[in-house]
Amino acid sequence: MTAKEWSGPDAARALRRPTADDDKYSRGVVGMRTGSTRYPGAAVLGVEAAWRTGTGMVRYLGPARAQDLVLQRRPETVTADGRVQAWVIGSGTDATERAATETAALRGILGGDVPVVVDAGALDLVPGATASVIVTPHARELTRLRRALGLSDLSTTDDDARERAALETADAFGGVVLLKGAATIVAAAGGWSRRVSTGTPWLATAGTGDVLGGVLGAVTAGSVADGRTDVEQLAACAATAAWLHGRAGMVASLAHGDGGGPIAALDVADALPGVVAALLGDSIA
Repeated sequence: MTAKEWSGPDAARALRRPTADDDKYSRGVVGMRTGSTRYPGAAVLGVEAAWRTGTGMVRYLGPARAQDLVLQRRPETVTADGRVQAWVIGSGTDATERAATETAALRGILGGDVPVVVDAGALDLVPGATASVIVTPHARELTRLRRALGLSDLSTTDDDARERAALETADAFGGVVLLKGAATIVAAAGGWSRRVSTGTPWLATAGTGDVLGGVLGAVTAGSVADGRTDVEQLAACAATAAWLHGRAGMVASLAHGDGGGPIAALDVADALPGVVAALLGDSIA
């Protein structure tokens, strides 16, 4: 079992290109319920990435400390509730520290009618969700999710086995799995799968997963605004987000020399506009 590689042209087809008739709402609105008092930076990173990927609006709902930091970095962010076309939840949160009121709010989102990107501290709420869901686990998080879904543990790092596990997990909850790793695996319920190999080992640093969540939220909101919402299209959004994230990490690393150098998560977000511009300009193969 070997999934096809997701390419630049594949990613370009999945992106929504703005037109002269667009406004901030028609380009896609991302809602983000991320970050915590303990990890407020996750909110900043995800919001920054969503803006840098090209969304029309970001609505951020979260703890006061995280909200203040978000507004300091990106004052154009809206901090009032309202209509969104995709949600990102869980980045920078811990399920063991989550208040009952927050659990209720997240369950409400997962029972809604727009796609939800679920990361980190909200993965425990995926079983029973009725919204379209895209999960973004690393290997340990996938193991915990599989246990919650009544599936066996993933016991190998072989890419074919990871692909089978991602497909089985996606089928179990009826959504999309973006399994992070050196080769990212994207799998959708029904058997669709792809691999994404853009990137650099320098991406293995704190906060880059939060950036990925913001990228995916923006791409997904744009797809929903364009009327493309079936599970395979959401999987294409996930693969595209992984491709953009990996390429932005590479661009940021190569800015330090031909061999590449260390990067931080915000460096990846800062590189996104150039990567998106090159992709939509057909200059990346």
